Amino acid sequence: KTKWAQLEAVVGSQKRLAIVARDIVEHFEKRLEAMDGKAMVVCMSRRICVELHREIVKLRPDWESGDDEQGAIKVVMTGSASDPSDWQPHIRNKPRREALANRFRNPDDPLRMVLVRDMWLTGFNVPPLHTMYLDKPMRGHGLMQAIARVNRVFRDKPGGLVVDYLGLAQELKQALATYTENGGTGRTALDQEEAVTVMREKYEVCCGLFGSYTTPEAVVEGFDRALWTTGTPQERLGLLPAAQEHILAQENGKDRCVRAVRELSQAFALAVPHEETLRIRDDVAFFQAVQAVLAKRAPDDARSERELDHAVRRIIARAVAPEGVTDIFAAAGLEKPDLSILSDEFLAEMRDMPQRNLAVELLQKLLKGEIKTRRRKNVVQARSFAEMLEQTLRRYQSRAIEAAQIIEELIGLAKEMREADRRGERLGLSDDEVAFYDALEANDSAVAVLGDETLRDIARELVQAVRNNLTIDWPLRENVRAQLRVIVKRILRKHGYPPDKQEKATQTVLEQAELSIRADV
Repeated sequence: KTKWAQLEAVVGSQKRLAIVARDIVEHFEKRLEAMDGKAMVVCMSRRICVELHREIVKLRPDWESGDDEQGAIKVVMTGSASDPSDWQPHIRNKPRREALANRFRNPDDPLRMVLVRDMWLTGFNVPPLHTMYLDKPMRGHGLMQAIARVNRVFRDKPGGLVVDYLGLAQELKQALATYTENGGTGRTALDQEEAVTVMREKYEVCCGLFGSYTTPEAVVEGFDRALWTTGTPQERLGLLPAAQEHILAQENGKDRCVRAVRELSQAFALAVPHEETLRIRDDVAFFQAVQAVLAKRAPDDARSERELDHAVRRIIARAVAPEGVTDIFAAAGLEKPDLSILSDEFLAEMRDMPQRNLAVELLQKLLKGEIKTRRRKNVVQARSFAEMLEQTLRRYQSRAIEAAQIIEELIGLAKEMREADRRGERLGLSDDEVAFYDALEANDSAVAVLGDETLRDIARELVQAVRNNLTIDWPLRENVRAQLRVIVKRILRKHGYPPDKQEKATQTVLEQAELSIRADV
């Protein structure tokens, strides 16, 4: 105990804590530039937790808040009324500590850093935690348990980082040896220099993608990204369309770029704040910005955009400057489009874009988003347009048609979609009725035998029948489905729908009915 007290006095000296606090703040802010996440500082004693917290808050006063529901930094510890008065704001009962734990677990909560002595070092799972600052002697199982806090799988987190202030390398090696001897498997630790080596390799791959390449026609010059670091915000954003075009013109360029930049970003996050990361960080930001727009899904995709948040923030950080807010559409050389992606004006701009491969990429994303929207309303129409789009893209990917030709075909498909929205007016049907009409019209022989007027009557009757018989849980209730199937077949027979096509028509109508009830919920 005497030796521990002596070491605690040295480790907890005010001058040393001020140095450690500055190092933690600077290091963690650089970590956040590379990857969102949270940090845990492990201290020798409650006294050091309180005093190191005080030093950090001196440097970043906006991190602190007396409210448990606010603030970016907290001390987590137990105590009693007999503890010093300056400790009391950090002493909480179990419900208050659990509330802090929930904040820390939440990746979107602004609580980014906690200081602990013993609490939360075992059995506490926080996937967003990616950095641990160790300022406490530890060994064996306890050390392995503590390090395990930062190695939880989370999104694209490549691994956790442990910053050692007391020279625990030997204890870590012994703990890892014990872990392996007791059946542990896998690579548990990676030296930062190894991460830097991997980062350099991935960086060269990304640079190569933006370098020169050869096509059957000519040698394409490398892409000049100098303006990314020297240009105005508008000039920087203006690089992105041409950069995408450079990638998309290469064979499998999009997939190769997205994968290479993802791997570089993971290695970069592990290597920060090594001096090599500072040298290449502007290039990495450029690669991430291009990857973000290439990887972005169709407008109606349900996928969370969190994976792109980091790159988007990097773009915004460069776009917001003393010159004012930059119009991203203008920077990309496009007029701000009509809110409808299928407006004549916007399609004309797509046709005139100098970056032909980028125009193809944008159009297919927009059309896929539009098809996904229709899939929730009209199953037959969405299926038809999806097949048309797939056939067109397959011909383009096999190089059977050039970019200019596919642009015209995609624009034609966009106009067909827009025209399909007006069919209800021409037929005198509501959107729901048009959807059932399309389900019936998919059978060419039915159209020939019955004609439009009869099909419209059947569609109206089907909509009414579906509304009268559907309940929210009908897809899970076989008796309701069976009853509706009987009603649909009865309506089809009544109007003389071709008998050999009734079963398929019934299946399509039931599929459309399920979409209708989901849209109404």
